[in-house]
Parts: sequence; structure tokens; C-alpha cells
Amino acid sequence: MKMTQIVEEACREASIYHDAGIDGVIIENMHDIPYSFSVGPEVSACMTAVCTAVRSVCPLLPLGVQILSSANQQALAVALASGLDFIRAEGFVFSHVADEGLLNACAGDLLRYRKQIGAEHVQIFTDIKKKHSSHALTSDLSIEETARAAEFFLSDGLVITGTATGVEADPCELREVSQSVRIPVLIGSGVTYDNIEHYLGANGMIIGSHFKEGGHWANAVDPEQVKRFMGKIHDLRK
Repeated sequence: MKMTQIVEEACREASIYHDAGIDGVIIENMHDIPYSFSVGPEVSACMTAVCTAVRSVCPLLPLGVQILSSANQQALAVALASGLDFIRAEGFVFSHVADEGLLNACAGDLLRYRKQIGAEHVQIFTDIKKKHSSHALTSDLSIEETARAAEFFLSDGLVITGTATGVEADPCELREVSQSVRIPVLIGSGVTYDNIEHYLGANGMIIGSHFKEGGHWANAVDPEQVKRFMGKIHDLRK
């Protein structure tokens, strides 16, 4: 798409989520495949345009951004420029082999950068043992140990996923990690209308695929699916 079309589509989707009562929205360049660790300035520029537009249609909703792949400093800069509230960061602690290649920890550089640009109000939610990755390098470290390391390195919240986009996270891992740290723990993949109850112990649920037509991440947002899901959430919160 052209940038004008991308901005219009992002705002349309954000409005659907807002009207359905979603608690927050993450903007992500997931269609920008194949992903690369070499994220050029054009990506940050485009994401700033999209995020600024989404902020204008959702002035009060908590908004975040993730820039693939692992462009965490760029995401902080975009969040600051666009008036967003948080980012989702990959590779915060420990190394792993992602489908883009070897990714090393970034916590020290990332938090110092956040302070340098005056973005300390922007929260950083960090994936641990993330999807689409091999964790053989840290096979001697449990997910609880990884969680405690991220907390020690000042993560604002942890994200637990399944092995791939749309794949359910392990409820046992949610329980174990939640008992190991004092910071928020979010579920980052696989939540659906039918399995919400497995994840009620989480502080948040990041949902993408389930809200799309046919349950596939690349499709358009299905407004009725979003409304149905949020209706169940509201009932569970009573």
C-alpha cells in the first residue's frame, strides 16, 4: 500500500478496537516482511506517521508500538514523537536465535537510550523466551530465571508467548512466572474467545490473530469477533 492507505487502514482498525472497548492498542509493522535487523530511517518515519495518526483518533487510549525486527530504540523514538505510552521489545535479556538471526540482549543500551532522549515515561514491555526463536543457547535457564533477570534489568512488564504467532502460551508458564516476579506479566499469543479463562491470571492479553477474519494475522480486523470477545471479557470482569 501507499503510506496514505496504510495510515487510513491503521486508523480504521484502531477505531474498531476503540469502539469495542479494548483497553489498549499496539501498532506494529508486521506486514513488513521479511524482517531485518537493519531497520532503516524510512521505517521509523513511516511508523511515526502511522502512530501519530492513530493517536489522533484514540487520544485517551493507551497506545504502544513494536518495530520489527527488534528495533527497540527506534520504537522508543517513535513512541516519544507520537505521544505513545509503551513499546514491546524483543531481546531484552539473554541471547537467542530468531528467524532473522542471532539476537543479543539490549537492556543496558535500551534503558540508557530511553533516559537520553527523555522518554522515561514510555514503558518497556519485554518478551522472554519469545516466539519464532530457538532458545538452545539458554536451555539451562528456566523461564522463571529469565523473568527474574528481566525484572532485575528494570523491565516494566513481561510478555509470554507460544512458539509462534497465534499459538497458545502455556498457562503453567504464566503461573510460574507470575509467582517469580513483582512486575506485570502479559500473554502475547494464542488467546481466543474459547480459552480466555486459562489466562485470567495475566495482567494483560495481547491479541492479534484472533481478532482477524478467519483467525489469520494478515487478514482484516473482524469487528464482530472483537465485540464478541470483549463482551465475554466484560462478563468475566463483573
